[in-house]
Amino acid sequence: MSFDPVFTFGVIAAAALIGLGIANEANDSRDLTPPSPVTAILEPGTFDHSRPGEFLKANHPVKAPVVHETIAAPLEIMKYQVSVWEYARCVADGACKAADLRKVGDVPVTGVSHIDAEAYASWLSERTGETWRLPTDVEWAYAAAERFRGDIEANANDPNNPAQRWLDQYRAESSLERAPDPEPRAQGAFGFNSKGLADIAGNVWEWTSTCYVHTTIVGDDAETGSSIDNCGVHAVEGFHRTYMSNFIRDGKSGGCAVGTPPDNLGFRLIRERSSMMQSALWRIGLS
Repeated sequence: MSFDPVFTFGVIAAAALIGLGIANEANDSRDLTPPSPVTAILEPGTFDHSRPGEFLKANHPVKAPVVHETIAAPLEIMKYQVSVWEYARCVADGACKAADLRKVGDVPVTGVSHIDAEAYASWLSERTGETWRLPTDVEWAYAAAERFRGDIEANANDPNNPAQRWLDQYRAESSLERAPDPEPRAQGAFGFNSKGLADIAGNVWEWTSTCYVHTTIVGDDAETGSSIDNCGVHAVEGFHRTYMSNFIRDGKSGGCAVGTPPDNLGFRLIRERSSMMQSALWRIGLS
């Protein structure tokens, strides 16, 4: 058998190139540092807001009180919902559980629970050295602006006929004419609200850090009496506000307290900075 030095060199070179490619791919897979999310910095302000949770007066359900809320410092929030590829980095790093709905492309991650969202926020905070967290119900409502819709509530309130309230609640939701829309769409498909945030109240409901609260109202001025927090259930915001158990990843599978179940469950996060830093960034228009 003859020895062909040209052929041998070619095989060795090809093997080296293949090995280099594999090494580079492995290095890329280990580089899980997330890019800085695109955010919007919202100026401070005040607004009227219907409180989340269940409210009882004389042992009968009543409408949620509307209170005047204040966002005292600039609020920095992700412009888009956390995407499939952003969440995949956390999964690859072993810090997050793979989403139930495994889509590809430039779409929001869905099929994630409140537990998953918290795990991602912790991972992102650790990886970036910053503080990321879920928004509260009040913060989300402020950021949603004109696209916020509270609980589906009934106008009827006959203590002797609870069914009348349920029927009225059903009619109120039916009048919104929301058709099922289960397929996640590309980021930005539902447009931007007046504060520059994408896909608010689209077909992905978003987890918040606000626990479900059972509150008793006393007196005629909607004064709050006793309240019980259930932090095994959290408020989710979207086409309307509702409440889901922390472990639920598919809203249609159950756990929705009020209204039609969410088409999808996802989330976006708030970045916490010092009040001085947030104010400085807002003044110079960094978002």
